[in-house]
Amino acid sequence: MTDTDDSSSHTDSSDPTDPTNPTTLTNPATFDIIPAVDIQNGEVVQLVQGERGTEKTYGDPVDAAQRWLEAGADSLHLVDLDGAFDGERENAAAIESVLESVDVPTQLGGGIRTAADARDVLDRGVDRVILGTAAVEDPDIVAEISETHPDSVIVSLDAKDGEVVVEGWTEGAGVSPVEAAERYEELGAAAILFTNVDVEGQLEGVATEPVRELVETTDVPVIASGGVATLADIRALEEAGAAAAVVGSALYEGNFTLEEAKAVVGDDGDDSHDK
Repeated sequence: MTDTDDSSSHTDSSDPTDPTNPTTLTNPATFDIIPAVDIQNGEVVQLVQGERGTEKTYGDPVDAAQRWLEAGADSLHLVDLDGAFDGERENAAAIESVLESVDVPTQLGGGIRTAADARDVLDRGVDRVILGTAAVEDPDIVAEISETHPDSVIVSLDAKDGEVVVEGWTEGAGVSPVEAAERYEELGAAAILFTNVDVEGQLEGVATEPVRELVETTDVPVIASGGVATLADIRALEEAGAAAAVVGSALYEGNFTLEEAKAVVGDDGDDSHDK
């Protein structure tokens, strides 16, 4: 990703088991643990239930990205939180710096409201764009972007009290995650990113039933986010059928290491791994 013209770039790989292949994000050979790098005002933060004013800061985005790469991350989840709340890509420079510093697939959300926005970040080296509010307001944008950049759109279904929410988790969309997922799959979404806002950032555990319902409803991979606090939570999401889990607070707070999380995937259920 540092140099998209390099013949050794991950974008040229055709092996789906290769973690440097961008399809790893939406069709992983094994359950993937994706560290979150959520950026607000140029710094890495984690929010509780998506609420402004609850953020805890964790330093420079490039430093965070490098930390996760050194720990063995196969991909990264990037979010421009200012963009998610205000619709403006205010952290573009910070995100560009991260992209220049990493060589694994990335997925980016926050402030991507038009097809032009999506194509711009894809052309800058992001492997997958995450559409939330934009996809709710104009579902056809998923098909429009997929026509020029196949397998590049992840639709974010953020849910609070069983309803999809948009505009930085502040407005209800009047549709359930399952109903929305069926629609976006038809339009060509490469994956569904499901965030359970009810448990996001609280480190109190995951709710697997909504994830299981999505997995049983759609044929595209479901990436789960929100509430992961222990290694048992990761195992529970894998058992629910999710293709991957985005993990933020639990990693930043040291509940477990990325190495431990990767080791527990596909485990035989030995509780000695749990924390």
